[in-house]
Amino acid sequence: MKNIALLLVGFLPFLMFAQPKNGMRAMNFTLLDQKGKMVALSDYKGQIVLLDFWASWCGPCRQENPNIVEAYNKYKNSKFANGKGFVVLSVSLDKNEDAWKQAIIKDKLSWSGHVWDKKGEVTNKYGVRSIPHSFLIDGDGNIVAQGDVLRGIGLHIQIEKLIK
Repeated sequence: MKNIALLLVGFLPFLMFAQPKNGMRAMNFTLLDQKGKMVALSDYKGQIVLLDFWASWCGPCRQENPNIVEAYNKYKNSKFANGKGFVVLSVSLDKNEDAWKQAIIKDKLSWSGHVWDKKGEVTNKYGVRSIPHSFLIDGDGNIVAQGDVLRGIGLHIQIEKLIK
């Protein structure tokens, strides 16, 4: 019994930060946005949400940003089977606040959902180990896709699956 307890304790840190699976409810969180306002994932209840983890210093993230901008502009007013519109909630892992805010401007990330995970708490909560990493959340708050399938044209394909 003691060995089982030790084994479970050894795996506890890994289990605490395991990535949520498709079909699971997205975990709520609240972070400060670029204007100093508290923003929660639950603020977007009933909408299709792309929860995008990124940073200004991440080359692959910055290369993916034009694709996310294109998807946002294309789908923001679409009618979905179980969601009212498409939004992006960008979670920055930046340590430098100015670099984060400048990247939002430079990459023309026109949506309002930009939050700063300065301490990495939400990143850990979602088990994100590398970026870019995204989760597509339906209007019921369930994760329907995540990871590499949401990069490039794959993002558009996954969003199209949710349209009426």
